[in-house]
Amino acid sequence: MMNAFDLTEHPHRRYNPLTGEWILVSPHRAKRPWQGQQEAIPRPVSVPHDPECYLCRGNERSNGATNPDYTDTFVFENDFGALNQSVPEGGFGEGGLLLAEAERGICKVICFSPRHDLTLADMEVADIRKVVDVWREEYAALGALDFIRYVQIFENKGAMMGCSNPHPHGQVWAQSSVPVEPARETVMQEAYFAKNGRSLLSDYLEIELKDRKRIVAENEHFALLVPFWAVWPFETMVVSKRHFGNILQMDEAECDAFADITKTITAAYDQLFGISFPYSSGIHQTPTDGKEYPGWHFHMHYYPPLLRSATVKKFMVGYELMGNPQRDITPEVSAGRLRALVVNREVVF
Repeated sequence: MMNAFDLTEHPHRRYNPLTGEWILVSPHRAKRPWQGQQEAIPRPVSVPHDPECYLCRGNERSNGATNPDYTDTFVFENDFGALNQSVPEGGFGEGGLLLAEAERGICKVICFSPRHDLTLADMEVADIRKVVDVWREEYAALGALDFIRYVQIFENKGAMMGCSNPHPHGQVWAQSSVPVEPARETVMQEAYFAKNGRSLLSDYLEIELKDRKRIVAENEHFALLVPFWAVWPFETMVVSKRHFGNILQMDEAECDAFADITKTITAAYDQLFGISFPYSSGIHQTPTDGKEYPGWHFHMHYYPPLLRSATVKKFMVGYELMGNPQRDITPEVSAGRLRALVVNREVVF
């Protein structure tokens, strides 16, 4: 006779209500031996200014422009942006199956600090707040342009995540359509709100704050958690406790709290395996197409690739590419490990 189903032991699927997709969870596989690829441990950046760095203050960039002698943040249009404003309108279509559309946009780079050796995890909360202010400014300015429908704010940290320059920085891509992931979240959140009169993430966060198994940390205005449906081993999500749609709708206290929770998660990541932890992160918020989105609930995703140590990463291959995402370590275990670093004050502020 089979034992009763146990989330901590038995293979199962979990549903992501933000996207309508499923993930396979295989807890027993966390015990398997690893003889696969081992990543090199990244060397810490130790100099506050690198004369060869394209992003350090006063240095010349690859296009010949010279960076100003900035003291806080520095924003400029990406010299090699994936999008640009000069694309003519038009498209291509054949047989209803071959479709292409022109896409206009603007790509910007945000240097978080003039210090070459300070990531968000190393910065003071007051300085991270300045980064939050820049995110707000860019969302407002770019979103106000008549051809911009979505503003994606994100960061790729570390060479493992494809970051081409070690100077701590993030990016903003603003474009004339809503990208796939935010578009999926728009459909699911608006449908939930229309049916229930409350935001999907408000109701989800209520469950998580009561259960607490996947809560990593919280402050007055934000909760940091490992989603029930997390794909990446130590994936986390920051969710606002108040229901609002975008970063411009934060008050001053919420801006401070957002900077604080950003420090908490990035510092905890660095403590987990004792390295400058790689990840991709991004803010998800309302499109800027002028429509009303009462169901949208502000949140931020962190997707780190490391699996069981600083040298073993999660690969999205085989079944993940051909079927659907799969994970071994459960979200509850991941949350517990991260939470212990915060609770036991191993996170250095």
